[in-house]
This record gives sequence, C-alpha cells and structure tokens, in this order.
Amino acid sequence: MKRFKKMIKWILIVAVLLVLLLLAVWFFISSGKIRTYTEENSISEKFVMDVNGAPNGLFINGVDQENPVLLLVSSGPGTDDYVFTEKYKDMRLEEDFTVVYWDYRWMGIAYSGNVDKDSITLANLLEDAKSVTDYLKERFGKEKIYIMGFSGGSHIALRAAQQHPEDYYAYIGMAQAVTDSEDRDTRMYDFMKQTFEERGAKGSLKTLEKAVEHLEDGRVRCKDWYDYVMLVHDAGGGTILDKSEFSGIVWPIITCRCYTVSEKINYIRGMKMYRTTPLSDELNGFDYRQSLRELKVPAYFISGEKDYNCPWELVKEYCEVLSAPDKEFIKIPNAAHSPLWENPQATCEFLRKVKEKCEASGT
Repeated sequence: MKRFKKMIKWILIVAVLLVLLLLAVWFFISSGKIRTYTEENSISEKFVMDVNGAPNGLFINGVDQENPVLLLVSSGPGTDDYVFTEKYKDMRLEEDFTVVYWDYRWMGIAYSGNVDKDSITLANLLEDAKSVTDYLKERFGKEKIYIMGFSGGSHIALRAAQQHPEDYYAYIGMAQAVTDSEDRDTRMYDFMKQTFEERGAKGSLKTLEKAVEHLEDGRVRCKDWYDYVMLVHDAGGGTILDKSEFSGIVWPIITCRCYTVSEKINYIRGMKMYRTTPLSDELNGFDYRQSLRELKVPAYFISGEKDYNCPWELVKEYCEVLSAPDKEFIKIPNAAHSPLWENPQATCEFLRKVKEKCEASGT
C-alpha cells in the first residue's frame, strides 16, 4: 500500500512538472513578434490605438512603404486573421502592398476587460473604418487605399466602399458574405451531403439531417449557424481546405508567436463576445443581392473552389448582379475559405493584376 501511494505521488509530481514545462514552452513561443524585413523602407508594426473612443488593433507589414496600402478588414466579425499570415509563410502580399490587418473595436489584440459591448454596432464600425482609412491615407501619404473584406469582415468593408468611394481604389471581397438566407444553407447542405455520402460517413449524414429543417420549396434552413459551420469544416469546405476547426484555426492560434499568451486568451474572449453584440443582431437577415447592388468603385471577388462557409456560387452570382465601374470574380484552386493563405501564389497574382488595372485606369 505504501509503495502504491509513493508511486501515485511520483506520477502526480511528474504530471505537474510536465504541465509546468508545457506552460513554459507556450509562454516562450508566444512572444508577440510579427514578420520583419531587411529592406530600408520596410515596415513591421503591431499596436493598439484609440479610434472614436474605442481600442482598435493594427498589424502593418510592407517591404516598401511607397507601395499602395491595402486595409484588410478582419473576418468573423470579431476574428483576427494575422495568425494565418504567420503560419502560411509563402503568402507575401506585403511585397506588392503595405498590408494593414485591422482588429476593429474590442477584438483581437484590442480586446480588454472593460469592453463596451453596446457600442459594437454597424454604424460605429463604419465610422471606425472611415477613421482608420483617413489615418492610413495621412500616415502613408496616399490619396486612396484598397480595402479588402475577408468573410465576416466583408460586411464592414463592402459598406465602407459604398459609403466612401472617394477613399478607395477598389473593393476586394475575399470569401464574400452574400446572404444568410436559405440559399446559403442549401448550398452548404448539398456540398456536405455529397461529401459525406462519398465518404460513406453515415454518422455525419445523420448529424447533418438533424442540423437542418427541410422546407416545402426544397431548400433547407440550418437550425444553429455555429454547429452548421463545424459540420462544413468536417466536410473539408471550412476555413482551411480539408482541415477541422481545431486543426485549421485553434491549433495555429495556440502555437503561433504573433500573439502573447494574454493576447491568445483575449482573442478567444473577443471572438465569443462578438456573437452577442448589437452588430450580430443587425446582420441577421442580410442579402446583398437585393440590398447593395451598386458600387462606385471597381469590385473584385476571390473565392476558394471548395469554400462552402461562404459558398463560392453565391459570390459569383453577386458579382454578376452588382453594378460597378469594373468587376471580376475569380475562383482559386486548392483552397476553401481562406485562399490568400491556402493558395497565396494564385491569389497574390490576381491581386497584383487588380493593382495594375487600377493604376492603368487611374482610378
């Protein structure tokens, strides 16, 4: 009995030491450092600043500050995306643009415990977008910049381009949010059903059927959006091609160096908090095919060929009905929801083409 108690004691000691070692390693790798460059006119900054009375975070990367500025409006809404730039090192958009990753009020690195959740409204975020744009124009000496909305961030970026076309050379929608209607749910359902049937995944098929309500017109309606997105990740059409939500999002956040440990914890807190804001309610029932059919700036849309978080077919349809001085839709191969990082060569090549077109036209 004494020998058994002694063995348990040593097991507990070893377990505690292992946990402490893992925590030490986690703190060590979580340095908070971002990409740096050797070029004389390069820029690499990460900071939080006050915008209209609320904290906002910016990551700025560029090899030459003479390049045009591209404001990347984070996804979610409420999800910082710089973690992908660290993980997918072949993504070198900063060679053609000064890329600014914007963590809007109280999300990502801008999260704090004294968050004013009631102030997170679409109107305030659009006012913030205007202020951040003006700051970037003044700081880098630009008459205009590019604005790119990624997934949930496209709600903000698209409307910002509509409200202030004088500020932007072009609007770029990557994994554009088009509608939360049954059209979206049905596209997702058809993809997942086909995928699970091909795999012979009977359990996943049963879960899929429980997740939807079948309508009389043949379409479906998902019962819970976040459960539905988990399923689309399982089917391979989520954030990163053929990766689960854990391996595609959570693990990169845990292991990255671009956030400190406290920033990683706040990342999750901010992301969850954004689901309960007035903004979340305001975005219910949107369909830009009906409500936003004209832009006065060129509009370019980028989707992964396996993106069924924001189904690419709907993005293509939206591009077709949208009126704009110039427009184009591109479907990126070997990518799902995040083509800039999943297939950076093809995506960056398209963005260079966008830049060249805008420069040639003088927009």
